[in-house]
Amino acid sequence: MKKVITYTDAEKEDFASWEIRQKKLPPDYAYFPKTPARRAAAFALYHFIATPLVFLMQKGLYSERIVGRRKLRPYRKSGYFLYGNHTRAAGDAYAPSLIAFPKKAYIIANPDCVSIPGLRRVVEDLGAMPLPTGAAGMRNFRRALHLHAERDHVIAVYPEAHIWPYYTDIRAFPSTSFRYPAEEGKPVFTFTTVYHKRLFFSLPKTVVYIDGPFFPEEGRTPKENQELLRAASFAAMKRRAALSTYRHVEYVKAGPDSGQSKPSAS
Repeated sequence: MKKVITYTDAEKEDFASWEIRQKKLPPDYAYFPKTPARRAAAFALYHFIATPLVFLMQKGLYSERIVGRRKLRPYRKSGYFLYGNHTRAAGDAYAPSLIAFPKKAYIIANPDCVSIPGLRRVVEDLGAMPLPTGAAGMRNFRRALHLHAERDHVIAVYPEAHIWPYYTDIRAFPSTSFRYPAEEGKPVFTFTTVYHKRLFFSLPKTVVYIDGPFFPEEGRTPKENQELLRAASFAAMKRRAALSTYRHVEYVKAGPDSGQSKPSAS
């Protein structure tokens, strides 16, 4: 029997299974390892331990296949932004690593990810870029993001912000996060996870489709370009999401008055 989740607000509700007590980040949060030893350890952890394990896990759990990685090859040296649908907890933490390989993907994430006792450094070394918990830290965060772009790194974003496990449509998202590539002049690619039923496994098979590149246009303001990039990305992700053939979780929207529910357009 399928799990059924009832929701009322598609843009604000989060259905992640974990409950983490979020810690406040200092305004001068260190986004980069400060010592050569820490940088070397992070490199080894990411490339020689985490990435191979992630590959085996995604293949074993989801029989995952990535379609369109060759589109990224011309931009490996110059860097780019990745935007994906947020439908898995651990899986979404790993997907950008496999997509960007052999480059490292730096993932803009909720501060919860560095609030887990004993795992903060590991999560940081695996590429997490936690958003600041206060306005005072935003300048520091933007400086770090600019430095990543300047160094031609790969930066991953989940514009839907909230996790809806196994959701098969694309939820509306604002253009806010597209300000980054609009200001940095970097190309945008989307990666959309779709789901298919497997005969002998409870978890569905996943296929990740990569689309793009989408570029900021010369002569437009950053605000105009972020709207342009958002529209192109949303359209690509909606088109790919329609390829899902199986709903592992059913989402229903609560009725406005009677307390009844109706199926969502997923």
